[in-house]
Amino acid sequence: MARLHMDEIALTYPRNGIALITLNRPDKLNAMTSSMVEQLHKTFTEVGASRDVRVIVLTGQGRGFCAGLDLGGYGDAPGFEWHGGMEKGFAVQKHIASLIPKMRSLPQPIIAAVNGPAAGGGFALVLGSDLRLCSATARFNAAFIRIGLSACDIGTSWLLPRLIGAARAHEIMLTGRLFDAAEALRIGLVHEVLPDEVLLDAAYVKAEEIMLNSPIGVALTKEGMWASLEIPGLQAAIDMENRQQIMASFSEDARETRVAKAEGRPPKYQS
Repeated sequence: MARLHMDEIALTYPRNGIALITLNRPDKLNAMTSSMVEQLHKTFTEVGASRDVRVIVLTGQGRGFCAGLDLGGYGDAPGFEWHGGMEKGFAVQKHIASLIPKMRSLPQPIIAAVNGPAAGGGFALVLGSDLRLCSATARFNAAFIRIGLSACDIGTSWLLPRLIGAARAHEIMLTGRLFDAAEALRIGLVHEVLPDEVLLDAAYVKAEEIMLNSPIGVALTKEGMWASLEIPGLQAAIDMENRQQIMASFSEDARETRVAKAEGRPPKYQS
């Protein structure tokens, strides 16, 4: 099994309630290795279980967000020691692709602060986040089609059409072309483009805006937003919403919200 390099992911807490997860291989534009992906899994598990963490910000160290898989030395997926080439490759594919369901499963929203190029697997991490903002130097592409493989990778074929529409997504995936921050904003992939030096602060401000709402309300909203993209009919979505609302109404968070409003003070949610 590949050794886990604990310095390939940095976890810090820059402001109250915010966890900053930084991809930390700047000399390789934060290209993913097996150990980095495994540490990212472990970090998501750690912050996801923390009641003190309300929002996660995901970014890259240095001048890039993530260049995708390190094609020169990704390593093997952890777990069972497969011997055949196909089996090893399939294990690697499943290992990295499972990051996207992991991100969706967390109760905290994930804000991607895209500080530079995001290609291939890095592009998928952007798509798998709940909110996306970027610096003016950001660049994006579905890179694997450019090396003879499919652009349908790590959830991209499902996520991208739902975020920007099928017609635009098909063109981006079939060409594999790079597109810049201005286009990302125009097509709705990101909600804001900022100078590099204020990108993280803007992400923290957005996180703090989210944290004005109750933890249970935010968690259920994240869950419901993503679930509704998979639900084929309006009534099924409404049925899910109805159950969420009743669950939330009986929570301690909802009770504290009501009491705080009645008393004219900010709510104090239990950590």
